[in-house]
Amino acid sequence: MPQDIPEIIIGRLPLYLRVLTRLEKQGQEFTLSKELGEALNLSPAQIRKDLSQFGELGTRGQGYQIGFLIEKLRQILKLEEIRDMAVIGGGDVGHALARYEGFTNRGFQVTNIFDSDPGKIGSRMTGIVVQSSADMIQVLRENNIKVAILTTPAESAQGVTEQLVEAGVKAILNYAPIELKVPPDVHVEHIDPAVYLQKLSYYLEE
Repeated sequence: MPQDIPEIIIGRLPLYLRVLTRLEKQGQEFTLSKELGEALNLSPAQIRKDLSQFGELGTRGQGYQIGFLIEKLRQILKLEEIRDMAVIGGGDVGHALARYEGFTNRGFQVTNIFDSDPGKIGSRMTGIVVQSSADMIQVLRENNIKVAILTTPAESAQGVTEQLVEAGVKAILNYAPIELKVPPDVHVEHIDPAVYLQKLSYYLEE
């Protein structure tokens, strides 16, 4: 696998995979960089440049064989097997994520939910028993879980993150409205809907 691929390119690969999967479901066998670019509002040159980082994935004049490219992108993104992940926080956001059915066909499944609220511990969310945060490090280690979704309040997010790092988690999807400090070998993606709404507000007409 090529090293030092720019993060912005890695971030576009799941978008390519999403479009390709849709085209495959429609019965299409080949696609061109122009078609992918139109679907994602990118130039064909950018599509070709991104994909060429990983070798010759297309054929001049014919384009990309969709099934082959899907397989290669899944290999690049390490999605060949379903990855277990934990949801930290059993509130409204955590509950909604645990119920979301779109993870499995994209390479992930929620297997554990943790919360510190005694009223939630032992209850079930979509068939998964909510476990105590006090047991989180041990359970994550025992099950070799490397991916976590963090939905705790901002004031507790950093402390919980340090526990996740101690447990061996390497990838964190953070819904808490705070920037997290993690070691270099732990990757964090931040999702704060309010930030995106504030950005969208700029474009609204008065």
